[in-house]
Amino acid sequence: MSGSSLSRRALMRTAAVGGLALAAPTALTACSTESGDDGVSNAGKDLAPWPAYKAFAGPRPDLAPTEEGVQSGYTSYPSDLAKSVSRTPGDGSTVKVMSVSFGTPPKPASSNRFWQAVEKALGVKIEYTVISQADYQKKMATVMAGDPGQLPDIINIFSGFALPREAQFVQRRAEDLTPFLSGDAVADHPNLANIPTHAWRDMGRIGGRIYGIPLERPLPGSTLWLNQEYFEDAGMKEGWTDQDFAAVARKGTIGRKYALGAAVGSAFGDGFHSAAHGVSARGWSVKKDGTFLPSAADERYKEMLDFQLRLRKAGSYHPDATSISQPDMIALYLNGTVGSVQDGFGGYLPKFLDRTRKFTPAAALPYSVGGTPGGIVAARRSFGYTILKKAKKERVQLLLRVLDYLAAPFGSKEWELVHYGVEGTHFTRAEDGSPEPSDLGQVENNTNLPLKYLAEGPQVLFVPGLPEAVKALHAWQTKTVPAAIRNASYGLQSSTYTSRGTTLDTLLKDTATGIVAGRTPLSEWDATVKKWRQRGGDRMAEEFARDYAANN
Repeated sequence: MSGSSLSRRALMRTAAVGGLALAAPTALTACSTESGDDGVSNAGKDLAPWPAYKAFAGPRPDLAPTEEGVQSGYTSYPSDLAKSVSRTPGDGSTVKVMSVSFGTPPKPASSNRFWQAVEKALGVKIEYTVISQADYQKKMATVMAGDPGQLPDIINIFSGFALPREAQFVQRRAEDLTPFLSGDAVADHPNLANIPTHAWRDMGRIGGRIYGIPLERPLPGSTLWLNQEYFEDAGMKEGWTDQDFAAVARKGTIGRKYALGAAVGSAFGDGFHSAAHGVSARGWSVKKDGTFLPSAADERYKEMLDFQLRLRKAGSYHPDATSISQPDMIALYLNGTVGSVQDGFGGYLPKFLDRTRKFTPAAALPYSVGGTPGGIVAARRSFGYTILKKAKKERVQLLLRVLDYLAAPFGSKEWELVHYGVEGTHFTRAEDGSPEPSDLGQVENNTNLPLKYLAEGPQVLFVPGLPEAVKALHAWQTKTVPAAIRNASYGLQSSTYTSRGTTLDTLLKDTATGIVAGRTPLSEWDATVKKWRQRGGDRMAEEFARDYAANN
């Protein structure tokens, strides 16, 4: 790209962003009623201290973590597992729980030995309502509007969707956990104290209080997973540019094999490409003065749409990118039909462990645009959070002990039980000591009985029997984590976002998908952003700015 075209682009970007610089907090101090704050905002509230972090003293990692967010890596399974819970948490009572699920419905407890083993360890009977991802929003809307007395004891709030008036529901119906977890109080639950502060921050407070327990996640978010050999054969190289990427994708698309796989709802994988272009996908950035800027109005996002459109016109995308499900697209990736697929970084394990694949999975390095190095998507460090039904103090303490057990860290006996089940029944030991699921363990596990979405310890890098995969993932994180692009709204409250966020994001996503698919002209993007702003985008910017100022 020539210097003159770069200058034009810079000018366009400055004009676009400058015209949409919203909500410096100093101008919004008195906007509580106007902005729709009904108590969930943290502005003007005394903020409860985050739980005092105390790291688990377990097996040392082979590959060290970093302050920036590179994960601990274990090239082999710890041979000497620690014990992280001193006593059975429960009292024999029944605990009703509900969470999202990405697996198949579990076998009933009466015939599920994994379920029975966990109940025995926890000292409670578990009544589990499992909600598939596809049904989650509808089911949660019913639960939130129902009789408060019929709420489950433990509820997982999945961060993949903006539930209407979510924060208001939590504040009204859930137990305020501040007295039990804030500051040094969390010490009564050592595994919860082992959850890093970044997860609590990205979960966020409601009205200054702590209402949930976060499910910690690694810093890398949406990742372009490559068939390494496929892309290397097409000319992939480190330090590639956007033009290099386009050339590789074009060369790698031959016959009925496509370089780029994307699933319905992913906007042709705009997470990876927007980060490479230096902007969060339909998220937010924040200036030093607290002003919130919508990524949708950043000229770089529009340029990214144009880039994706050119990739699609070149035939590099699988033709079913606007209709195929994510699981089906991943299946096409594993069988070699597509050379890449966008998926969360945390989804690396099943890709490496898949027995049918004949290639090496690899996380793509970002390309540069116009001489500017690209970034990667920074995930919300809380995949979701767990709330408790209002109850007497003794009952709340029991439920917290149950969650403390489920939050056992990697390298502990409790983690092994919750993740693999019973040795000799659900798994055997591989030569390196790693748990190896049996046929029964392929069916009875914490994917189908998704305990990991109620509470979980901090995630680490570990692939059973594949130390080189762990080293490659750790090396990739070391290169890319410093360039992670974060959505500045994570952990902040906005009443407009909880009431209209899903609808407004759908407006942007549908238009973006239509543009790349060729159904909608690129010139429509500016009009869509204008609608988005008028229907609530501007107000969200104001509310996020106020909450950001309160938290910082």
